[in-house]
Amino acid sequence: MFELRLLCPEDQVETLSDALDALDALSVSVEDADAQTDAEQALFGEPGMPPPKEGWQRSRVIALFPDEAAASEAAGLLSVQDFFADCQLLGLAPVPDEDWVRLTQSQFAPVEITPEFWIVPTWHEPPAQARQVIRLDPGLAFGTGTHPTTRMCLRWIARRPVAAPLGRVLDYGCGSGILAIGAAKHGAQSIDAVDIDEAAVQSTGLNAEANGVQLNAGLPDRAQGAYDTVLANILATPLKVLAPLLCAHVAEGGALVLAGILARQSDELKEAYAPWLSLEVADSEDGWVLMTARR
Repeated sequence: MFELRLLCPEDQVETLSDALDALDALSVSVEDADAQTDAEQALFGEPGMPPPKEGWQRSRVIALFPDEAAASEAAGLLSVQDFFADCQLLGLAPVPDEDWVRLTQSQFAPVEITPEFWIVPTWHEPPAQARQVIRLDPGLAFGTGTHPTTRMCLRWIARRPVAAPLGRVLDYGCGSGILAIGAAKHGAQSIDAVDIDEAAVQSTGLNAEANGVQLNAGLPDRAQGAYDTVLANILATPLKVLAPLLCAHVAEGGALVLAGILARQSDELKEAYAPWLSLEVADSEDGWVLMTARR
């Protein structure tokens, strides 16, 4: 494979990407050309919403082609287009052959939740001290245990007081199903895991089967009635919108556990949930917080 690297302004990112797609690029990616400098820009967006911008003020566009001839032809065709006037060819280079499976696997090591509770990819042996293990490989759905929000939720599950059993559990926005599986392995009575993404629902079912646990995975309308534990690891904006729905699912004496919240957003969440429940910060890690409430 050959890599074609280009530099373009923000307003030409979409046009250039579409042109590369039309020229049969195998893939097209966009990076901040000023990354790791004082001019670096951070772009953040909410899942399911349009991106805040198509690119950065100076965007590096990288396209992969099957061979040098195809990459060179694409570069030549692009260079004579009117929209390319403010763009720049940075170069062509061969992409070294790699064992991409092995390379990807090397990036995912076992993740410690507590000294006794670990998330372990299938190509690793569990650590000797692990007493409880979730087997989970990276997939299309969010939730591998590497993100602080996931780890905090699982820590809460593992360290909850013995006098406060999980009981009937709702995992709202289940992603890979990792929280639901963690709840099952820590004594949950029954579990409904729901997500708006059908791929996530399928992933949850497959991961539950691989871990030998029972749960009910489905779309959000599967969530019915009151639950002793309601878990939602999403993001602050959808969590605020979902406040009345999630609170309505918390049984008397039940717990609400929310994650996907930046520390600076905690007051917004407290205000959004105040009509129903009193949220408090229960854990924090790397700028993220876990917020909980009990009815």
